[in-house]
Amino acid sequence: MNQITIGKFICLKRKQKNLTQEQLAEKLNISNKTISKWENGNCMPDYSIIKELCNELDITVNELIDGKEQDKKNETSNDDRILDLLRRTQELENQKQILYGLVLVAIGIGMQGLSHTIDGSNFKDFMSGILLGLSIVEMLAGIYIVGKSIALKK
Repeated sequence: MNQITIGKFICLKRKQKNLTQEQLAEKLNISNKTISKWENGNCMPDYSIIKELCNELDITVNELIDGKEQDKKNETSNDDRILDLLRRTQELENQKQILYGLVLVAIGIGMQGLSHTIDGSNFKDFMSGILLGLSIVEMLAGIYIVGKSIALKK
């Protein structure tokens, strides 16, 4: 799966249908910037919108993933399998992001506890402050990643 090839294919099919990025975006209820990102190969369409995108461009999911036109044999059974695979892949990626976020929060909590055990000299106080600051940054990053992943699930 090559994002650039897929993006060029989306652009080609959109132009063949005489649609602007804005028109296609309006039909899919997304922004034209999203279409631009796809066509430039910066990101891929979300699995939840792929079937609708393919319908608008009169292509199969298999053609979209390959970035070129193909024989139309067995298109529905392949499309359903590919969509299911894409859905599962994106769900696993989302779960991985949530796990990373939770690990960051746990490390942050551990570092915060560790920072309170270091006291005494100026150097130890300095190190304690650094550990405390790092723990707060890690916890905030973890909370952000978990929140973003949960929001994407919805």
